[in-house]
Amino acid sequence: MFLQNLRAKVGARLNGDKGEAGFTLIELLVVMLILGILAAIAIPAFFNQREKATDAQAKSAARTGETAMETFATEHGGSYDNAEASDLNLIEPTLQTSGDNAISVTSDEDTFKVTSTSGTENTFSIERKADGTVEFTCVPKDATQPGGCPQPDGDWSK
Repeated sequence: MFLQNLRAKVGARLNGDKGEAGFTLIELLVVMLILGILAAIAIPAFFNQREKATDAQAKSAARTGETAMETFATEHGGSYDNAEASDLNLIEPTLQTSGDNAISVTSDEDTFKVTSTSGTENTFSIERKADGTVEFTCVPKDATQPGGCPQPDGDWSK
């Protein structure tokens, strides 16, 4: 009996019977308030995700550059000496030498450092030291908005 009455009331409301056509002003204001609160939460989170995605592209470029450096050393008798970003681009054509996510290289015989700067201007580097250890460092443009740059130590290998 209760379900029949409830179903009849809901049906009447949906069908617009008994002079209840449309929504009241209060109902519309409540819906608009809820949508406003959801937008205030979602929009900043969305922009932060865009920055993280841009930083992820730079991390990928640095890792690809690291692999290209190892290939360069294999082709040059185990030495990283005199490697240039253009040399790595010849090995891996997807590496950019200008613009966003462009790589830069510093190297000598047994060490190298490949750096990529993202569109958010965060800098991601992979450095191979003479003892064979590899460090992954990140320097954010703005410490208050690090994007994909982990804080506080900046080690993005984790």
